[in-house]
Amino acid sequence: MVGAVVGVQPFGGEGLSGTGPKAGGPLYLYRLLANRPDDAVLRTLNRQDDERPLEATARPQLLKAHQALEQWAVAEKQSELVTLAQRYAELGQGGTLRPLPGPTGERNTYALLPRERVLCLADNEADALTQLAAVLAVGSSVLWPEAELQRALYRRLPVAVQASISFSKDWQQDKVEFDAAIYHGDADQLRTLCEQIAQRSGAIVSVQGFAHGETNILLERLLIERSLSVNTAAAGGNASLMTIG
Repeated sequence: MVGAVVGVQPFGGEGLSGTGPKAGGPLYLYRLLANRPDDAVLRTLNRQDDERPLEATARPQLLKAHQALEQWAVAEKQSELVTLAQRYAELGQGGTLRPLPGPTGERNTYALLPRERVLCLADNEADALTQLAAVLAVGSSVLWPEAELQRALYRRLPVAVQASISFSKDWQQDKVEFDAAIYHGDADQLRTLCEQIAQRSGAIVSVQGFAHGETNILLERLLIERSLSVNTAAAGGNASLMTIG
């Protein structure tokens, strides 16, 4: 097959050719929509889960920090944060594995994995907590700038949440690693931020920008799509074939 349809053929580049969906998997298609429900991705995946079983054994471990944040929000009587964290946890799909259809002698899977680290920029506590809840809901870790607001908030958070947060005095340096960014603030600063991130060497970093108080963070932008095809015949055969007939 020469060429590929974006969001369909499960081969091509996740960073390099041959390691993931070419030019973006199914989640990429949602970028083409002007408007969509916040649970659009979840609805689509649930329809597939009705036909084939979902494997989510990795999610409990990935969500430990998120659960600690939710419990902290309950203790702090931050009801809006509790509700938001619960919604993000429902929508988050990090650490899930789904079987794909394929011919006899081949096993195809589609995994959604959390991005390693997300740069989170906010100038007030409410927005910083919104970003934190979203990132932890998919199982990623957070990179905060070295600032008094973030340091003061960090000191109040549970140890389990602190373990998922790192700081940088100058995140613009190429040696500071992150593979997505979330920003709350005005449009002019967002434009400047996008220009700064675009100048970084290495892989393209996706930036989500929001006005103060907005909570409609797109969790699928914080995920990596990974498809894997295994030739079970070459790997020693498919034992499940023995049960046919």
